Amino acid sequence: MEKTINVIVEGGKASGGPPLGPALGPLGVNTGEVVNQINEKTKDFAGIKVPVKVIVNPATKEFSIEVGSPSTSELIKKSAGIQKGAGNRENPAGNISIKDVVQIAKQKRPVLMSTDLKSSVKEILGTAVSAGVNIEGKPAKQIIKEIDEGKYDDVIKE
Repeated sequence: MEKTINVIVEGGKASGGPPLGPALGPLGVNTGEVVNQINEKTKDFAGIKVPVKVIVNPATKEFSIEVGSPSTSELIKKSAGIQKGAGNRENPAGNISIKDVVQIAKQKRPVLMSTDLKSSVKEILGTAVSAGVNIEGKPAKQIIKEIDEGKYDDVIKE
């Protein structure tokens, strides 16, 4: 019977220490090999925390690795060049462009609940509100109103 280990690692920087090493050791797989494959598969997410599933067959010692999508807040923080969001919204933690928001929406589209790109962009903006990150120097709530007015229709294209 397969065992699944769920971990969150920084892209390209998994190690044989906790949480991976202690979870993999009893299963008898080569921890170094698992770590190398995780790092190879997550190298494009450098500086971002990424969910990873390691599926191990303890009988055969074979394993597979599934890399999930980074959280929306991680992608926003990376775009803004910040380590964490704002504690309060009066003092924004950072600023990103509407093009950054559209790019994040396209990346996250398969896992979002929205049916079109404009709705996906508004979902991303909701996370930006929570993180205290401005868009084009304005609060994200204001950008949502402007999107509803059609101001960014030229940028938000499928």
